[in-house]
Amino acid sequence: MARARYVIAVLALLGAALVPARTAAAATPLPAHVFAPYYEAWTGDSLASLAQASGTRYYTMAFIEAPSQDQCLPAWNGDPSMGMDSGAFADDVAALRAMGGDVVPSFGGYSADHGGTEIGETCKGAAQLAAAYESVITAYDVSRLDMDIEVNALGRTFSIDRHNKAIKLVEEWAEAQGRSLQIEYTLPVEPGGLEPDGLYVLQNAVANGTRVDVVNIMTFDYYDGVTTEMGAAAIRAARNLHRQLATLYPYRSSAALWAMEGNTLMPGLDDYPGYTERTDVEDARQLERFAARKGISTISTWAAQRDDGGPPERSAPTRARGSPRPTRPSPRS
Repeated sequence: MARARYVIAVLALLGAALVPARTAAAATPLPAHVFAPYYEAWTGDSLASLAQASGTRYYTMAFIEAPSQDQCLPAWNGDPSMGMDSGAFADDVAALRAMGGDVVPSFGGYSADHGGTEIGETCKGAAQLAAAYESVITAYDVSRLDMDIEVNALGRTFSIDRHNKAIKLVEEWAEAQGRSLQIEYTLPVEPGGLEPDGLYVLQNAVANGTRVDVVNIMTFDYYDGVTTEMGAAAIRAARNLHRQLATLYPYRSSAALWAMEGNTLMPGLDDYPGYTERTDVEDARQLERFAARKGISTISTWAAQRDDGGPPERSAPTRARGSPRPTRPSPRS
């Protein structure tokens, strides 16, 4: 498979070099340094087959949404037949764990604002939303949840506050249960760092006493017509995120702040007219070396199924990352 020869093959070096083989039961913590590309759950591709082809053992599974505006029900792709009690992906997840890997369920994404429904907006309060998150944790026995907040959701401060209050309750629940749990926020970024709306997500988490373990920045689809050196831009964004995290968490060491960071590339060509952003193998190597040197915890790509080096129309379906600014519509799920 061509995808197994492209960027994933390079970034999997992070796994080979830094990630120990997983031999313990599920729900143990993820490795301190992990490569976990996004898996597009709506494609129907076999997760186990993808892992065999690529050599990658950890995946971020996108996306969990609500089926409608009046349902506080977590479901894969917002499909009510794929709720947490449906057994969807259970066999694939079990096969992946048998290989020594695991999954990170991801909530939201661009699709939750365009044709789908963000569950943080359908649940009627923090306690109800927390129960929905807990149902995902127990259904798949996972140790990390990813919250992908983008496009219009970035401007809905009421739901961001609800997210963080709910996550705080889930963290308290997990601690009482003796469960290991990490929370990851995936946010759009510029080479200069998080923009005010993305930064607000973290500021609100701090204000609510919510622990954020990983801040995963999407280092692609800048749509500025200028950024072309994608590896260098990803590193610049990582450095500026580190500066912003130091302001938010002034009592954490520099090493601890680097360990909070995640970085997600889009392999191959972007969706911008003219394909001005091209992330190739050398860009991936550049980021991998930087991540290993600094101790960045999580590296990812959007997405595993589109990693064939071709333009978007020859890849698996993509949707937009986006920004609330009307001058920058962007394609990322």
